[in-house]
Amino acid sequence: MHKNILNQTFNTPYSTVPFSQIKDQDFLPAFKTAITNAKKEINAIIKNSESPTFKNTIEALEFSGEQLDRISSLFFNLNSAETNDTIQKIAQEVSPLLSEFNNDITLNKTLFDKIKTVYENKAKWNLNPEQQTLLEKKYKRFFRNGANLSEEKKLKLREIDKKLSQLKLKFGENVLAETNAFEMLISNESDLSGLPEGAKEAAKQLAESKDKEGWLFTLDYPSYIPFITYADNRTLRKQLALAAGSKGFHGNELDNQQHVLDIVKLRYERANLLGYKTHAHFVLEERMAESPKKVLAFLNDLLGKAKPAAEREFKNLESFAKALDPIYQIEKWDSAYYSEKLKQKLFSIDDEKLKPYFKLENVVNGAFTIANKLYDLQFEAIDTIDKYHDDVITYRVNNSKGELISILYTDFFPRPGKRNGAWMTSYKPQYIKNGENSRPHISIVCNFTKPTKTKPSLLTFNEVTTLFHEFGHALHGMLANTTYPSLSGTSVYWDFVELPSQIMENWCYEKEALKLFATHFETEEIIPMDYVEKIKESATFHQGMQTLRQLSFGLLDMSWHAHDPSNITNVKTQEDEAFRNTNLFPKTESTCMSTAFSHIFQGGYSSGYYSYKWAEVLDADAFEYFKKEGVFNKTIAQKFKDHILSKGGTENPMILYKRFRGHEPKPEALLRRAGLIEK
Repeated sequence: MHKNILNQTFNTPYSTVPFSQIKDQDFLPAFKTAITNAKKEINAIIKNSESPTFKNTIEALEFSGEQLDRISSLFFNLNSAETNDTIQKIAQEVSPLLSEFNNDITLNKTLFDKIKTVYENKAKWNLNPEQQTLLEKKYKRFFRNGANLSEEKKLKLREIDKKLSQLKLKFGENVLAETNAFEMLISNESDLSGLPEGAKEAAKQLAESKDKEGWLFTLDYPSYIPFITYADNRTLRKQLALAAGSKGFHGNELDNQQHVLDIVKLRYERANLLGYKTHAHFVLEERMAESPKKVLAFLNDLLGKAKPAAEREFKNLESFAKALDPIYQIEKWDSAYYSEKLKQKLFSIDDEKLKPYFKLENVVNGAFTIANKLYDLQFEAIDTIDKYHDDVITYRVNNSKGELISILYTDFFPRPGKRNGAWMTSYKPQYIKNGENSRPHISIVCNFTKPTKTKPSLLTFNEVTTLFHEFGHALHGMLANTTYPSLSGTSVYWDFVELPSQIMENWCYEKEALKLFATHFETEEIIPMDYVEKIKESATFHQGMQTLRQLSFGLLDMSWHAHDPSNITNVKTQEDEAFRNTNLFPKTESTCMSTAFSHIFQGGYSSGYYSYKWAEVLDADAFEYFKKEGVFNKTIAQKFKDHILSKGGTENPMILYKRFRGHEPKPEALLRRAGLIEK
């Protein structure tokens, strides 16, 4: 008889997840059991007859529901990286149960009264900074989730949260289904003109895997990006671009327009119920940026500085395209294609020249070597732990004394049950309990080109920076050293979480770093230094246009969440208005970004998309410090580890940043790096 081990302590090496012993149908009963057990733990806190203290209330609450948290992490990670119809169906059933459970906690008056008592008497507990932060966060969690509401309003809040959890899941499922549904099969080889050999071979292999003749292209990034960048056939580029740009916007059963309107209206209603002007006001209270006014000022200030450069770049690109080909108007599906050609002309460098130097395994080892030089970490591939797919590779991460720092999972190739994009996640957080420092289990998930019959997986330079970005998040998780799991690793303000990831990308442009891993996959020759110079020179190529693009996403996010959305009836009209000041290309009526904008409608970035740019200011300022002292300077690396990477969310991020840097971040560093102001 099959035994459901999800509700037991995992008796495995390093307490890792025993994936092979878990069946999909185990999850729903396991969730129900874990919720019941977590409720018992909460009830014990509520019924404790002793007067409330930090230990018997706040700390007890922090370590309650451990089993439920573990199952949730595991399940929702699989729903992103290795999903199927069964898992998606369970997600729809489980999400409202979890919303209900969380509301049962935050809306419990007796529990809140105990927390309030501890909070109002905080001076007498003699708390350290981490304990003070935990108390503040627990109190705010209840306050910000309706603990002070009347019973009638609490019921309304529960109803909203239940609906939102289901809507967000449905939104994501529709995007994934739309991505998987589109295929462009090419039977005429002349239509592949301009494409690199590797892209052609991968397309041929994909067609064969589906018993089809010809070359198959999809909306998965490793298939989509080479085609949109290199294919000479403009009609097919347009077909692919319109398919990518219209996900969830077809008026069919996978349409997300109504979901977008419902989500933003429910978020607004929820914020009002809790006493906030808008969803953005609610969210930003717990961010470095603090308010929609500050975010919009930040975005518009950068927009004012980047737009003139973006317009110049666009005009140059348009002139270049018209000189090359008989086109009347440059369109969105021309941007990557002509940008790549112009880049090759200006810098005599292109991804196809660089890719042989970026074999995936070498890049991974390069990231590991850099982490070793900076933070004394050692990565040892192990095969003694279970994994959820054959593509996954597992590592034991040690410090220089051989002590366990973390378990790391890497998962790099696309497949049907895996969503697009790249992310870092955790299967188990770090924390200290009963004197033992329990180490984290971290995972990096990406979608890179699979090896073919003749070539290993070779990365574009953009994919190299993506890998380093996610590895930066992973370092934040792996080097965590806090007492409480909810303050550990990447559990920080959203506009601070991208600092460790984005700063890692900088090493991809440094000679000393590239020498460590950029070797030709056939000859093992180190990347020529003139290529490195070209990479550095080209780093500011089209930075104005890139900046404008990122700002447009941030402004779109704020247009949905920083105002009353009650009167919005048309998703496309609302989006067009949000993009009015950032548009360079002609509008396309059949595309809509919002209906597939998973970051803000499914992920955690609602009212937070600006944080990518915000964190770029932090990372540019922080990396200037490294550059000044040397990119492998151990003293600066130690400071970054001590004050940023290991501290998680234990203190206000600006305090942590100033401790590392000595001053607040200055936006000029970002503008200098982007070539938008003089160095």
